[in-house]
Amino acid sequence: MDNQEHIQKLHDEDRKEGLADKPEARVIRFYETDKPYGCFSNFAKYPILLKGKEWATTEHYFQAQKFAGTEHEEEIRLASTPMIAARMGRERNRPLRPDWEECKVQVMREALMAKVDQHPVIKSILLSTGDCTLVEHTSNDAYWGDGGNGQGGNMLGKLLMEIRDGR
Repeated sequence: MDNQEHIQKLHDEDRKEGLADKPEARVIRFYETDKPYGCFSNFAKYPILLKGKEWATTEHYFQAQKFAGTEHEEEIRLASTPMIAARMGRERNRPLRPDWEECKVQVMREALMAKVDQHPVIKSILLSTGDCTLVEHTSNDAYWGDGGNGQGGNMLGKLLMEIRDGR
């Protein structure tokens, strides 16, 4: 079974449990790539084509754009895993682009839109979430995720919902 079939099977099994009928199911939490809705994770192995290049994951693209136009961008693009790309992107011995704080949300939106547009199974799963709230549930990130306690910004979930809703 390939990755797309596996993700679709997990999604279908999750939906069969009647999640849409339970009030608590109005919130869909995702994080691990091998769990239902894990395809929404930036670490999920769905390559995207942007800027005339293939990026192994949206995490690779996002982290590399912190150093757009430098040799670091390509080094991160070629990282063997999304975790390595993330670590490289967080190294502060690399020269972070000066406008990063102003453009990081748009960079993430661009990566997510490419992922949804280029992978029909992800688009289908995203649209199937209807009006549910999407939450990247992790204590590892209080900006892109919910901070693990629901108090984080959940920017990744918010961007996915905007894309789903056509905004």
